[in-house]
Amino acid sequence: MKHYTQLTREERYQISALKSAGHLPAEIATILCRNKATISRELKRNKGLRGYRPKQAQNLALERRKNKQKNRLCSSHWDRIKELLREDWSPEQISQWLHREESVKISHEWIYHFVLLDKQGGGDLFTHLRCKKKRKKRYGSLDNRGQIKGRVSIDERPAIANERRRVGDWEADTVIGKQGGAVLTTLVERRTRHCVITKAADKSAQQVTDAILRGLKPLDFLVKTITYDNGKEFAFHQKVNQELDTKSYFAHPYHSWERGTNENTNGLIRQYFPKGKDLSDITDAEIRAVMDKINNRPRKCLGYKTHNQVLLGINPPVALTT
Repeated sequence: MKHYTQLTREERYQISALKSAGHLPAEIATILCRNKATISRELKRNKGLRGYRPKQAQNLALERRKNKQKNRLCSSHWDRIKELLREDWSPEQISQWLHREESVKISHEWIYHFVLLDKQGGGDLFTHLRCKKKRKKRYGSLDNRGQIKGRVSIDERPAIANERRRVGDWEADTVIGKQGGAVLTTLVERRTRHCVITKAADKSAQQVTDAILRGLKPLDFLVKTITYDNGKEFAFHQKVNQELDTKSYFAHPYHSWERGTNENTNGLIRQYFPKGKDLSDITDAEIRAVMDKINNRPRKCLGYKTHNQVLLGINPPVALTT
């Protein structure tokens, strides 16, 4: 029997965005893998005078549960939660990890409330939460960047790669820093979500290709396909194919959701290397530290195991401190 779980803050922002886009409650429920009654109830009970707004809905839900919560945790538990927050784990990741690994039951909403109280008291725990930003709508769909030689459409990618049924299918992208400066190449394995980050001196095809090979050669036995966007920095993809004995595919222009795993990971990376930051002075050690943080976080889509646990069987270092 599947147990009901309360809506998260992230889901409420998704509900608001989908509702604004004209989706009906039943359609929203399908997209979020929720019961349609849950979505209908959410839209009715957590709306205000100006309609449904995610921040207000979250506050209303928290307020309703505020007096129902009992402090069943001792100070050592809260110290553990602080420790995991400082590892940049999300409240939901902490909640599920503690439940599964240390038999401690606490909702992620209560952890968010704890962080809010800490902030009001002058604490800095809130700085370890991911920042949310509004997405800009992209108008138009014409791709004027020219064609990449040897480009194979994602439509021809094997079904097994599309369905995440094996390890070895990667997505590639770049994270841009200061205009014209160094960039980060980001590579994410689709099934395990394991990420590899390397620095390229600039966004030229040669530099980006060298960075990709530097990142993936130690894992070449786990590389079967790589899916790129249509940036010209990936023009030398055939060299990567030859060096790693792999195949490359390209998403459709302006279809970022076709590489959703990579896009999501880039959002995680931006927490440490924000837009506009000069990446030239970032050291390999700093990049490695960020990569380790991301790969050692438990993920809901992996049953709250970490990327490293699923791909390499390695437990996160923080699990060994208790």
